[in-house]
Amino acid sequence: MKVRVFSDKRSLSQAAAEQAALAVSSAIRARGHARIIVATGASQLDFLEALTSAQDIDWQRVELFHLDEYIGLPLNHPASFRKYLSERLINKVGIRRSHLLDGNADPQEAVRSVGEALQSAPIDVAFVGIGENGHLAFNDPPANFETEEPYLIVELDEPCRRQQVGEGWFKDISEVPASAISMSVRQILKADEIICIVPDARKAQAVKLCLEGEIGPMAPASILRTHPRATIFLDTDSGASLSPATITALTANA
Repeated sequence: MKVRVFSDKRSLSQAAAEQAALAVSSAIRARGHARIIVATGASQLDFLEALTSAQDIDWQRVELFHLDEYIGLPLNHPASFRKYLSERLINKVGIRRSHLLDGNADPQEAVRSVGEALQSAPIDVAFVGIGENGHLAFNDPPANFETEEPYLIVELDEPCRRQQVGEGWFKDISEVPASAISMSVRQILKADEIICIVPDARKAQAVKLCLEGEIGPMAPASILRTHPRATIFLDTDSGASLSPATITALTANA
């Protein structure tokens, strides 16, 4: 795992997008197509804006998989991750093959069908974030580090649900669904490369927990430290709680 720290969210997002574009384009050159996993949420907005501005990606050769989705939320809800991905990536660049999780119909069927497609071939690169509670996708603590299932139906904890209110997706916590579909931790780790985008001061304590604490289910994103090709992109705000020694050690080979 590598860590790169930038002065602000904009420069973080641009650098992450450049690395992401290289990963996608390299896969297309090598095999004629790329398979990617994409995160959503407020932390990913600048990154996706920069990525969709890249000039050297043949998006029609990209196959996209959904990281997570609420259960019981209609497609037209502002917080729908299917809506988010369709508007900010899929329709914007013309991706033809996408596998979105429909949590408003039969969640078990979405888990089965999208999971089968996901496991049918290797994933080239996954774009992820870290939640305020340290979650990876919607794997809240204590996360399941053992299952090999590609997708899980999970219950969202209160800190996770409050984060969604704080980001402005819902008016209050009573509106936030209590359950969701989430890609499993082990499935995320199967991606050949992982690019983790984590801006903003509100993520500083989670970053410290995941990068300086024990690797374990109570800090789900800490598992990224075991991946040989994971890069975590921070800004000075999200990295503010890390010790100087940690920053020096983690950025030495970045």
